[in-house]
Order: sequence, then structure tokens, then C-alpha cells
Amino acid sequence: MCGIAGIAALGRGLTDRDALRLQALAVAVAHRGPDERVALRVGPQVGFCFSRLALIAPDAGDQPIWTEDRQVVVIANGEVYNHAELARGLPKFPARPNGSDCEVLGYLYQEHGRDFLRAVNGMFAIVLYDVAANRLILARDRFGIKPLYFHQNADRVVFGSEIKALFQDPATPRMVDWQAALTSTALQGAPLITDTAPTSWFSGIEYVEPGTVVEIDLHSGARSVHRYWDFPGDAQIGEASDEEIIAEYARLLAASVADCAHADAELGLFLSGGVDSAAVAALAVRTTDLHTFTILSPATIESGDAYHADQIARRLGLAHHQMYVPRDHVPSPDEWRRLLWLMENPMTGAEAYFKHELYRYARQTRPQLKGMLLGAASDEFNGGYSTDIAGGGDWSSFAGHLDTMLRRGMARSDVTGSEWTAAVGAPVLRGAAADTTDTDVYLRYIRGQYRKIYQYNVWHEDRSAAGSGVEARVPFLDHRLVEYVAAVPAHRRASLLWDKRILRDGLRDVLPQHVAWREKVPFLHGNGVRHTRRMLVGLLEQEQRTLVRSALSMPGAKEHLDDKAVHALIDGFGRGERLEAVDLVVRLVNLGLLEEMLAQLPPPIIDIPAPAPLSAWPAPVHDGEEGRDLARRVLGWVQPSDTAVLGWADGVMVLNDPHDPDICYLLRDGSIEFVVDGDAAAWRRVVALIDGTRTLRALLDSAQAEYAQIADEVGESLESGLLVVITDAEPGT
Repeated sequence: MCGIAGIAALGRGLTDRDALRLQALAVAVAHRGPDERVALRVGPQVGFCFSRLALIAPDAGDQPIWTEDRQVVVIANGEVYNHAELARGLPKFPARPNGSDCEVLGYLYQEHGRDFLRAVNGMFAIVLYDVAANRLILARDRFGIKPLYFHQNADRVVFGSEIKALFQDPATPRMVDWQAALTSTALQGAPLITDTAPTSWFSGIEYVEPGTVVEIDLHSGARSVHRYWDFPGDAQIGEASDEEIIAEYARLLAASVADCAHADAELGLFLSGGVDSAAVAALAVRTTDLHTFTILSPATIESGDAYHADQIARRLGLAHHQMYVPRDHVPSPDEWRRLLWLMENPMTGAEAYFKHELYRYARQTRPQLKGMLLGAASDEFNGGYSTDIAGGGDWSSFAGHLDTMLRRGMARSDVTGSEWTAAVGAPVLRGAAADTTDTDVYLRYIRGQYRKIYQYNVWHEDRSAAGSGVEARVPFLDHRLVEYVAAVPAHRRASLLWDKRILRDGLRDVLPQHVAWREKVPFLHGNGVRHTRRMLVGLLEQEQRTLVRSALSMPGAKEHLDDKAVHALIDGFGRGERLEAVDLVVRLVNLGLLEEMLAQLPPPIIDIPAPAPLSAWPAPVHDGEEGRDLARRVLGWVQPSDTAVLGWADGVMVLNDPHDPDICYLLRDGSIEFVVDGDAAAWRRVVALIDGTRTLRALLDSAQAEYAQIADEVGESLESGLLVVITDAEPGT
């Protein structure tokens, strides 16, 4: 992971002022590469900046890289995994290479022209200057794992790994694109399938699309775009059994993990407790030593992720590190501003925050660590969301819901104010069915997932890692792997892609079945989602809502947002109302904060102080009663005393299931919040007895239960406000 940036003048030479801007660009991306920083002219019209993070050949591989004839010069961010194989096929490749995996790129361009990336396997963003043709080349890998943005005007082209670098040039527009943002299905979280192109979120800022090469003539400024790769279409796997297809998928995944696990520096792995990161860990330990990292928080305790991550690391013999997030932890407004400026994306939320903190913790724990393996981007292409979208049904239900999502997406070209109102439950913005019979809806769906990946997933993975000078590596985004799974014939998808069978069964030789087939749990958003949402509500409320008030004071926010409605929503969050909308409100606030930042640019990331990373939790995570005891400590649940009188809060009622006497429902204001079933028999008996007059001891005696049997349920009910202590003559400890 490196930082690249630069300036190319159009129809003229670089000026001394351009040279000063070049230095500012280099500083803006310096956090991406702490090992080396250069800013220099590579031609009369072109200047390159490069900040290096050395994972391959740390004692060599300096950039920019020239071909031996000095006709092509390259800067690149990323890794070319098959560089040795490619070099063997290049007649002009030097007998004594400089050791960089990116050295092949200039020679590939000389050999193949704009098709020079067709055979490259890796993740990369590339800027290349063709001296003879006076042509600038900007290119990006197939999934946009490595970022590259540019602004072109009549005078020059400014480009960089991060948008904040472009803003160092005063000619680059500094405007949030409110219209594009508010009509983005990504920002609003609309369950639609559309062909809408992602946005950079800023007016006048373009991104190099994944799988493309952009050519700019520096004489005239003329520009052309060449696509060297597109998301797979109608290709299908030939005649093969399910077992053969699964075996080939497993082989391709193992090869991709081996590529990503190759480095001359220390690598780590984020272990979530799910099958995806477990698969990468189990395959990576064949070729490299790893330290694993995870989050121990109320959300991961309740979801079971913390326990399963600990168990997987133990089984694989890996050193495991847990970052502890207290239940009352909330980032400060200054922390959030720093994170948002690093991410430069209004989608910044809890996931990005915790990933960013986990990278900081990992780097503090292992100072020599420079790369992190991830299990990201498996769900999108392997059927990981099929069971959720099916809503309790089967593959046909999944396909039916996809069809509905596509019809809704095709029937509208943008997201209207009424849809925002439906999403957040309030009018915060001022102001025909489509034919899908000839469409392969599943392919349209995974193409939409492809766009989501480079609009959000790889964006936040790249930035959260870059903030700590670490490179994120994503084995599931190997194009050979994605092309293969996309080619599963339509009539085989139900057997291979339902609930990720192609992956889960492919792991039979590397993971135990109970790990491979563990139910999917959304990280930080599973059973413990209320803890994640509570942190975001705390963020919005911090210091008399300072972030909210700053955001809503900006001109764009005043034009597009109803400030009273936004504040009313936040008031409701404090009462536990519509908490599912808090992520969307944070995104609207982020837009206003980004607008504020553009009015006066923050300092470079390397100059913005950050608090000390969160601390480690040194003890292992156990199951059984030891695990429940840990959960209570992390969650902060306090046991009521035996004399505490328990009752239901206002608006809470117990509804018995008319068909099953062992099941009842806890409702708040008419909405079901918890289902109490036979798996919690003791709690079911206690629930039936709570009437606001009995003490805890009386309830336990009448239900013939021990407190240990209901401790989790009582703690959760008290914390969520369903259950209250009416009186307590002898407070518990």
C-alpha cells in the first residue's frame, strides 16, 4: 500500500508553482507510505509523488520506475502477484531488475499498449507517463481495490490515491455533490438493483473506473477510456459435477490466498469469527506466520463472534489479539472529524470506525506489521446474502425478491425525498413497473454487488488501513475466483450458491464443519446491533450535538436538509425510537461535515493528532458459564439484589403464543422486540410471573429457577429498558 499523486500540465511545461503544489500533494498522501517519500518532475509537463509502504523488496524497488530506455516511467500503488511470470515473457525486461513487483508494468505497456494489464493478476492503481507520445496513463485494478482519482481542467490534470490530495490544488473544485449523494441508492441503503454509476461524492472529482485505462494526450488534453476487463457476463462452467466445481473453487481460493500472503514484511489477519476470515486464516498458515486481530465488544460478545474468533485462532495455533471496546465508548467529535477526513466518504459509520481502530491497535501491538489479510467480499459473490434476502424461504424466494428489487430499481432513476422519508421515518429532505422477463436477475444482482464493492467496501477497507500505514489484502477479490463463481450456470446456483455452499463445502479439508457451516452473523450488527447504534447516537449527542449543528449550518445542508426534522429524529433516538435509522442520519451529518472541511481544509492526516488506541483484552473467550460471566462484565450488566421488585416499563406487554404455550413475545408500543421460547425455559417461567409486585427472590422461587439461568435475559431486558427495577430496599452489586 502506497500513496501516489501528481500533476500533468496540458500544452505547457510545469511551473515553479506547480512544483510547490507537487510537494503539498506528497504530504497529503504521506500517511499511506511511511517508508519513503518523493516528489519530482519526470518530464517537462509531468510531476509524480510517491509515498512507499515496503512489503516487497524493502531494500529495493524505489519509485518512480523507468524502463531502461527512459521512454516510460511508472508509479504504482499495490501488488502485481504474477510479476515473475510476466517478466519471463517480456523480451526487453532487464537482466538485473530492481526487485519491485511493479517493474514489469512499464515493459508490459511497451509490449502491449493500452492492453498491458489484461494478464496482470493483482491489486493496483497505476500512473504511467509515455515520454515519446507525451501521454499520461491512469489505470486501476478490476475491483478498484486500490484507489485513484483525478480532476482535469483546461490547464492541467491533478491525480492522487486520495481526493484530499487533489484539493491541494486550488483549481480543483471544493464542493460536496449533494444532488448525487442524496440520489445515491448506496447512501440511502435502498434495497434496489440498479445500473446507476457510483459517485465520488464531490463535484468535479472523477475516479478511474475499475478495470479501465484512461489515456490523456498532454498536447491537447483529449481523453479516451479503454476497458480491459468487465464483470463476467454469460460465460458458463462446462459439464462438471457439483463436487468438481466446489473443488476447483477451493483450488482457486487457495491460490489467491497464497498470492496475498506473500510479502517480505509482517502480515496480520482480521478474524471475525465467521467462515470467510476463518478460511483465509486456515489457508494462509500453510505459507506464512500470522498474528490475528479481532474486536471484543458488547456487540461481538452477544453475536458470538468474539468467542468463535478466539476458538478458530486456537485451533490454527495463531497468536490472537483482542481489542476491547467498552460498552460506553463513544468517539469524540475531533476523532470523528479526523476519521471522516481520512475516509472522505459520507458512508463512514460504525464499521469504518471500528476497522480504523483495529488497524491502529494492530499496528501498536505489532509495530513491524505492514499488511492485513481480510475475509471481505465473499458474501457478495458466493451467495452470502441469499438466506437473508429470501426472508425465511428458499432459493426461489431469494430469486423472487431479487426480481422485486430489480423492478423497483428499473422503475426509477433516482432516490426521491419520499423514499428518504420512508427510510428514516421523517421528511428530512426539503422539497410503473419495469419488464424484467428477459433479464438474468441474479447476474444483474451480483453486478450491483460489484459496484457496491468499489463504491463502499474496498474504499473503507483501503482508507481505514491507510490511516495506520497498513495495506489491506483481499483474497476473495481475485478476478479468476470471481469469474469462476459468476459462471455457475443458472440451474446450478441453488445447489452451489445457496448460503455459500461452494465455499463452505470447499473448506472440508481445512476447517471443521461446525466452523465452515456456522450461521452468518453480521459483524457488529447481529444480535448486539443496539450497542453499535447506541455508540452512534452518543456520537450525535456529544457536546450538545456539536457535529450535528456544525453540519446543518453549512449552505448545502441548509438547502437540502430540514434541520428541525433531523433534530427531532435524534430526540427520538434518545427515547429508543427508530434506532435503525441512525446510520442514515450519520451519513447526512457526514455530508455537512465534509462541506465544512472543504471550506477550510484540515491539515494532512499525519499532522492531525489521534488518541491512544483502544486497549487489549488479554484473557481468552470461553463458552459456558465462564463465557456468560465475561459477557456480563463486558456488557456492564449488574445483578439486581434479591429484594429488587421488577416490573415492565410503560408500553411493554407480554403476549402469549396461542399455538405454543412455551413461546411468548415481549412487545413495546405494539412492536415485538424479543421472542422468548423453549430455549430459555426458566426465563419463560419468570416472564409469566413479573407483575411489578414480586421481588427477584420471589420470582426465582416461584419459577423454580436459579439466577444464573436468567442472568443474560434479565441484563439485556434491563439495559434495553423493557424491564425496570421498581423498588429496591437493598441495592445489588
